[in-house]
Amino acid sequence: MFDSLGTRLQDVFKTLRGEFKLTPETIEVALREIRLALLEADVNFKVVKAFVDRVRDRAMDQQVLGSLSPSQQVVRIVRDEMVALFGNAEGGLQPTSKRPRVILLLGLQGAGKTTTAGKLGLWLAKQGRHPLLVSTDVKRPAAIQQLNVVAQKASLRVHDPAGQDTAGRLHIDDELMDELVAIKSVTEPSDLLYVADAMTGQDAIKSAGEFNRRVGVTGVVLTKLDGDARGGAALSVVSVVGVPIAFAGSGERLEDLEPFHPERVVSRVLGMGDVLSLIERAEAAIDVQDAERLEEKIRANEFTLEDFRNQLKTIRKMGPIEQIMGMLPGMGHLKSLAANKPDDKQITRIEAIINSMTPDERRKQHIINGSRRKRIARGSGTSVEEVNRLLKQFVQMQKMLKSLGGMTGLAGGGRKARRQAVDMLRNRR
Repeated sequence: MFDSLGTRLQDVFKTLRGEFKLTPETIEVALREIRLALLEADVNFKVVKAFVDRVRDRAMDQQVLGSLSPSQQVVRIVRDEMVALFGNAEGGLQPTSKRPRVILLLGLQGAGKTTTAGKLGLWLAKQGRHPLLVSTDVKRPAAIQQLNVVAQKASLRVHDPAGQDTAGRLHIDDELMDELVAIKSVTEPSDLLYVADAMTGQDAIKSAGEFNRRVGVTGVVLTKLDGDARGGAALSVVSVVGVPIAFAGSGERLEDLEPFHPERVVSRVLGMGDVLSLIERAEAAIDVQDAERLEEKIRANEFTLEDFRNQLKTIRKMGPIEQIMGMLPGMGHLKSLAANKPDDKQITRIEAIINSMTPDERRKQHIINGSRRKRIARGSGTSVEEVNRLLKQFVQMQKMLKSLGGMTGLAGGGRKARRQAVDMLRNRR
């Protein structure tokens, strides 16, 4: 979502780092570029003006201008002010004593409410809750069936309503609001989440403000963050609507919904990475016992193509490769370079090649001769050149792992070190 904005801002900081000393003039030039970057990212113009004014006031401080690292000071100021745009909310659902907890999803038709219901239900189930999905859209064709399909895919319970309730709307009208007010009165929800399509930009923010005024909104769920390169909706919503962003959806998978963490998002935008989110994804995807078995195999120099395929599957559970790279500090520019841009299709082709091998071939790749390579290429729909390339890269990987075999902290064996890393990163926040 923030690729374009992040690239522009990082270019501004690179220019500042090239200055031996910052002056009011160089700061104004940088602020002009920051202003343009935010406006082009579809951030609300009032939000942009207030943001730039705050950055200017702090950057013009004599302590900043006279410091030994003025450019780093400006980066820190921009980071702090961007985090402030999102308020103090840490994302997710706020604590409540209401039982059962009722979550009402609001929003216009096509914003992604049905998919979000499934994603949110799955997220709650992973928290040890027992969600029940209820459709209140009985007038839109196949709406209830759509929710049933999503619920089945997520292994969630779903209730088919028998009465006539709310219908999908492409725009706000009084009838819609009256229906929502009636449902709110009956269900007494603890959470009223407005689901906004990030690709609609400021239109989504205006609609959220109207829903908040007429019905009341406790938080916002931004969907389709993977489909918009601007990001202005996210940076504007808290200031314009006055409610925090609770969740962000960044993919089509039901697992692609995360509590919104302002500091982590800003770090990604500014090219500083998001190591905490990366660690959390890894811990969710990696089975500790499997990781410990893998460590033993690496130590014994028994890492096979079968193990390699299983590791690829684990990586895919963490999400798209490009998203993962965006969480690594300093990788923001690299992942946007065409020559280095990761491609999930490449992983699919590698898996197809390995799956086309016999169990013996996966365990002992040295037996794969010319005729076997041709058979593997035909079976996987690839070329002999691709098979050769994979085998060559795998042999290189085996050599590297062999050299690391005596080191501690590999795979699951490094659980203590990983835990310490998480604690250290959280303390730094």
